[in-house]
Amino acid sequence: MATVKDVVKRVLLAAPRGYCAGVERAVETVERALRQYGAPVYVRKQIVHNTHVVDELRRRGAIFVSSEDEVPEGEVIVFSAHGVAPAVRAGSAARSLRTIDATCPLVTKVHAEARRYAAEGSTVVLVGHAGHEEVDGTMGEAPEAIVLVESVADAERLEVPDPERVAYVTQTTLSVDETDEIVATLRRRFPSLRGPEKEDICYATTNRQQAVKDLVAHVQLLLVIGSPNSSNSQRLVEVGKAAGLASHLVENEREVDERWLAGVETVGLTSGASAPEVLVEQVCAWFRARGVEEIRELRPARENVVFKLPAELGRRRPAA
Repeated sequence: MATVKDVVKRVLLAAPRGYCAGVERAVETVERALRQYGAPVYVRKQIVHNTHVVDELRRRGAIFVSSEDEVPEGEVIVFSAHGVAPAVRAGSAARSLRTIDATCPLVTKVHAEARRYAAEGSTVVLVGHAGHEEVDGTMGEAPEAIVLVESVADAERLEVPDPERVAYVTQTTLSVDETDEIVATLRRRFPSLRGPEKEDICYATTNRQQAVKDLVAHVQLLLVIGSPNSSNSQRLVEVGKAAGLASHLVENEREVDERWLAGVETVGLTSGASAPEVLVEQVCAWFRARGVEEIRELRPARENVVFKLPAELGRRRPAA
């Protein structure tokens, strides 16, 4: 029986991959809050969609809750990178919670767009996935004016009160190609459609999907490191599959199935925007332990986007 060493000759890494600026900011926000306020610090939902990150922060003293109602009055709560609806902020204020907002600034931009379009009297079409925390937060900005569209089929059958007053925003972690098709359908059906001057799909999502597209011609198998509830990681798998490539989502090296490697000479490896680089290193070590010597980036690419930490972390806790 052939072994990994007998078949796989190289692993090519996509670049860029892994943490984006919004995720880096969110994770550091919780770490800094723990140092500044001490444990426990409560976090509403998962700070980012990655099991490894959440488990590590939990080990340091973060407590993850489903709702602000679960947090004792007066305690510190961090809002996740995916954003929250105004009702969550109001509920937190009612419980006198000390809030730290780790919402990605690019998600905050989408919230502001949705509010503006709604205030102008438009039906706001939100292109996104039902049940995702980012979508829940955005819809909460103007629930009476926002409608969710998940597919081209949804866009085709959408009915609005005034076809001349329609605008759209999108979730930041969608498939670039699929979103382009949905928006094109909306534009055809509603020629007066308004949208953001700069697309809502974030730079990191776009860059990571393009990096996979660059990779697919050089590999026979794609491994994407990320958690199942990570939208941007799932989209990377879809990009690989759309190119006809066998593609699998794994959380760590323990989930790599050697049966996938049968007949594979070159493996492509990338990671979603909420997956830390240590997980990539562990998968690379897994291949090295099985005799794969050539592991390199297909081509180097770096991102230089940096977001400031929330202002609340510059304030010291008042004396008791």
